[in-house]
Amino acid sequence: MNSDQKIPQKKMNLTIENLAQAVFIVNRHAKTAPNPKYLYKLKQESLKKLIDEGRAKKIGLHFSNNPKNSQQQSDVLVECGGYLFHIPPTKTDFINLPHLGKLDGHIRNPKAKLSLNAAKAMLQSYTGITNQDSSPSNHRYKSRTYQKPIFKKLGERYS
Repeated sequence: MNSDQKIPQKKMNLTIENLAQAVFIVNRHAKTAPNPKYLYKLKQESLKKLIDEGRAKKIGLHFSNNPKNSQQQSDVLVECGGYLFHIPPTKTDFINLPHLGKLDGHIRNPKAKLSLNAAKAMLQSYTGITNQDSSPSNHRYKSRTYQKPIFKKLGERYS
């Protein structure tokens, strides 16, 4: 029995500050996770729901620090409970939001003291998204049975 199971689970308080902290923790861990797809999906869906409810707002567009296949790429800057996040833009974001230029490296989010498991549980209960594949993706590392090569004489066919 681990330490998380010993403590009785209390009802999670889904305030804007708690949700913003949870998104911050999930985002921070996603940057170094071996399989970050689920964490980034959880972050994006949580922020999308917060924006739809009016608990977070889109501020503008920033140039991305790490553009993918182009020299310039923009991300949407979202403010939620004193925290700032970036999410991928939609086509309407380019029309409706002002472009803020280059990202200011001096602005930092406040510190958050929350475990990754607690943050994931909070966002999962908020969004209703669950991790379908709870174990890390190891499909590349599955061992294959060795097949001995077949050598035929010159001119013979492989059947």
